[in-house]
Amino acid sequence: MTDSHELTVGIIGCGLIGQKRAQNLAGTTLIATADLDVSRAEKLAQSAKDATAYPDWHSLIERAPVDIVIVATTHNALAPITAAAIAAGKHVLVEKPAAISPHEIEPLIDLAHEKNVRVRVGFNHRYHPSFVKAREILDSGALGNMMFVRGRYGHGGRIGYEKEWRANPALSGGGELMDQGVHLIDLARVFLGDFPQVEGFVHTYFWDMPLDDNAFMMLRTEQQQTAWLHVSCSEWKNLFSFEIYGKDAKLHIEGLGGSYGVERLSYYKMLPEMGPPETTIYEYPGVDTSWRVEFAEFLDDIRQQRTPAANLTDALEALRIVERLYRDHQS
Repeated sequence: MTDSHELTVGIIGCGLIGQKRAQNLAGTTLIATADLDVSRAEKLAQSAKDATAYPDWHSLIERAPVDIVIVATTHNALAPITAAAIAAGKHVLVEKPAAISPHEIEPLIDLAHEKNVRVRVGFNHRYHPSFVKAREILDSGALGNMMFVRGRYGHGGRIGYEKEWRANPALSGGGELMDQGVHLIDLARVFLGDFPQVEGFVHTYFWDMPLDDNAFMMLRTEQQQTAWLHVSCSEWKNLFSFEIYGKDAKLHIEGLGGSYGVERLSYYKMLPEMGPPETTIYEYPGVDTSWRVEFAEFLDDIRQQRTPAANLTDALEALRIVERLYRDHQS
């Protein structure tokens, strides 16, 4: 297997997320770009040494000698491009939600196994330092048996938001539930596991678009551990809050940096006599390192030929929940 510093990368989709990926390649080399807007592909290629902008994604996959393809397009193109990259024997990092329906993901799992390539889904929130620390505390057993999680994630949109691609069902496949919702679903699964019981409500309260701008979820495991989640794009002050409750302690993660506020993890440890808990606060005021940490782990996945921690099966389970909630909403 090629050493990580020799691996080459192609990025398909050179918007905001594609640019973030280009800045966090963890020692690999960007040699190819492609975008529907050729000028964006050219601009990103110019920012890297010896990178070539291709006229379309087909050309990049067929002609560029890349080891890894990063797919950062509109949702409707994620699965088709990922399928083509896998078929060409490339490792793939595809941004969440990886597809617009579970049916698009199922054949990708079989194809990746057949071609013996690694496919990681971009659930980068798992790699924020607060969540890395939270998982460390969970794995230590300090929380005791898990009871429930409560998560809220929202932004306020911007002028013209209802005219952007995320408001177009053909391109996005869904509204706020499909956008920020899959992040919360994925994080809830990390701490509680699978959710065979799915209830919720999706609605459009503010934005003039044919998709939901708010989604409310109550997801339960077989043991009745519950995830109570709300995502919104009418959250006028950007907000991220994720609380994790065990029988012996609670963790509360707030902020993601930037407009969401300083990232902070509060650890509340219950005392034998109960009352006010023993409290430890961790703050992470620096730049967002999640993208780089996530990609570095993907390189380890490739070197060790292991299944990525955030993989197509995780995307499949998240999209099954999304599909269930949309189906219930329409019935």
